[in-house]
Amino acid sequence: MTKIMMTGLTRRSLLKTSAAAALIGAVNTAFPSGAFAASAGPEVTGAKLGFIALTDSAALIIAKEKGLFEKHGMPDVEVAKQASWGATRDNLVLGGEANGIDGAHILTPMPYLMQTGKVTQNNVPVPMSILARLNLDSQAISVSKEYAATGAGLDSSKLKEAFAAKKAAGGEVKVAVTFPGGTHDLWMRYWLAAGGIDPDKDVSVIVVPPPQMVANMKVGNMDAFCVGEPWNEQLVNQGIGFTACSTGEIWKRHPEKAFSMRTEWVEKNPNAAKAIMMAIMEAQQWCDKMENKEEMAAIVGKRQWFNVPPKDILGRLKGDINYGNGRVAEGTDLYMKFWQDHASYPFKSHDLWFLAENIRWGKLAPDTDIKGLVDKVNREDIWRGAAKDLGVAAADIPATSSRGKETFFDGKVFDPENPTAYLESLAIKASS
Repeated sequence: MTKIMMTGLTRRSLLKTSAAAALIGAVNTAFPSGAFAASAGPEVTGAKLGFIALTDSAALIIAKEKGLFEKHGMPDVEVAKQASWGATRDNLVLGGEANGIDGAHILTPMPYLMQTGKVTQNNVPVPMSILARLNLDSQAISVSKEYAATGAGLDSSKLKEAFAAKKAAGGEVKVAVTFPGGTHDLWMRYWLAAGGIDPDKDVSVIVVPPPQMVANMKVGNMDAFCVGEPWNEQLVNQGIGFTACSTGEIWKRHPEKAFSMRTEWVEKNPNAAKAIMMAIMEAQQWCDKMENKEEMAAIVGKRQWFNVPPKDILGRLKGDINYGNGRVAEGTDLYMKFWQDHASYPFKSHDLWFLAENIRWGKLAPDTDIKGLVDKVNREDIWRGAAKDLGVAAADIPATSSRGKETFFDGKVFDPENPTAYLESLAIKASS
């Protein structure tokens, strides 16, 4: 009897291979862009990526759930939940080969703070690369319900007297952010300072991980917080506090999270980095479609991702905002943008603003060469390469690295060509 030799191919592996092929075929139908249009395949088949339970991590989760990493030759990509931004930093310092992570959904300033060693143990620099922006808008500043009578909203000055009275009575006014020098820290500081409240003198700024914000406000551990969704919406749904403003009201179409990887990993695996980018970019396009919002809320709300009821995610995802203080706005343009308005593109001008604000609040030295720093960390060239291979329409690829001058709700203007002038125009700066 003739024996049929199946070298390295068992029935189980054959079924697994067939299933993978079927999955990729299904993904190619749903996401028709080509996988390896113009470059060699990835050097590796996997990477370890971190995320925090925030709606703006959705592109990584959708890329995993919809088989987009597989489609682009990266079937072994892991997307792992991180407990806090501090844990994200620590795991990036370790790197995937040392049981950490290779890249992450991250607060845009964090890769710069790591690159300069400002937030790492013993101030050891960890070279990082920003490959994409993950979203625009849809963070918020929320306040305990005890301050509802003040009428505080976009104008934080209405809280000034109440905060001063609490301090005069021996209390401590605590406002929570998610990481020192991160986006939420900067939105909170900008909002307070614009209303004449000094974040270094008039309040205590504390750090709380995003998923713990609602529980901490419920037991009275803070007076206000700034965080991404779905935690502001959950706060309102539980009747614990109200949203003073969406961050899109502070700065229209503002940048928020980034996708960043260790520079060492990117330089060692350039094709794999591009493949990951292509998967994330396709996921961003999917997330941006209004007809996908309900499915997206159901997916990211799963126990292994956010462990949050979809109702706490969906409203603001669609631009429907119940502020929790009697103000309800439906169909606004304050929903999260994942692709439209060049949301995915890592504009260098945006990174310059974050660094300028970190100079303002003393996280970076005044003489920091922020343009030189941005050029080291921001890898818009990888984004452009991935977009080209993905067949992204020319209209979705910005012509320049700058979105130009940006205007804030209080009339301040940031000109990326002259960050110094912007800093000089600000009334409240870091306390000396």
